[in-house]
Amino acid sequence: MTDEEHYDVVLLVEQELSAADAQQVRSLHEGLDQPVHYHVLIPVEDAAGRVEAAMGSLAAGEVLAAPALALREVDLAEVRRECLERSNTCLDSTLKRLQETGATATGQVVHDRPVDALATKVKEVDGREAIILTRPHVVAEFFHVDWTSRARRHLGVPVLHLLEHENFDEQAGSEGEGISGV
Repeated sequence: MTDEEHYDVVLLVEQELSAADAQQVRSLHEGLDQPVHYHVLIPVEDAAGRVEAAMGSLAAGEVLAAPALALREVDLAEVRRECLERSNTCLDSTLKRLQETGATATGQVVHDRPVDALATKVKEVDGREAIILTRPHVVAEFFHVDWTSRARRHLGVPVLHLLEHENFDEQAGSEGEGISGV
C-alpha cells in the first residue's frame, strides 16, 4: 500500500492519551474509504522552563536568601533527561492506546516549537487534517495564542481541537470546557 492510499492525520498531543481519548480520535475517522494513519507528535517539555517554574514556586524569602545554592543544586542535564524520558513514555503509551483501537499509528517526540513541528509533519506526510489534543488553556485560548489558534493560521488543512479526558458530549455541552473545529 502506498502513502497515497492513506488518509494521514497528524496529532499534536500535550499529554498521554487515555483509552477514551484514543477511542474518541479513532471514532472521528470510522467509515472512511481509505485506511487512516495517525502521526503522533509529543513535544518535549522545556527543561529550563521547568526549572524556572520550580524556582518561581519557592517562597520569595527562600530565593532571595540563597539563590546561588538553589541554582547549584539543579542539574539541568538531569532535568532534560527526565523530560525526554517522560515524553518518550507518553508517546509509547499513546501509540499503544491508539493501536488498541485498531488504528495504525506512528509517532515521535519533537524538540521544535509544537506548532512548527505540526506544520512540518503535515507537509511531510501530506496530512489531510490535524488534531490537537490539550488540557484546557482558557487564557491562551481567549487571546488566540494557543496551539490550535496558531495552527489554524499556518496550516492549509482542517484543524480540530479536542480536550483530553473529555468525551464529545462533555465538550459540546455545558459540563466540559468545549470543543472547537474548522
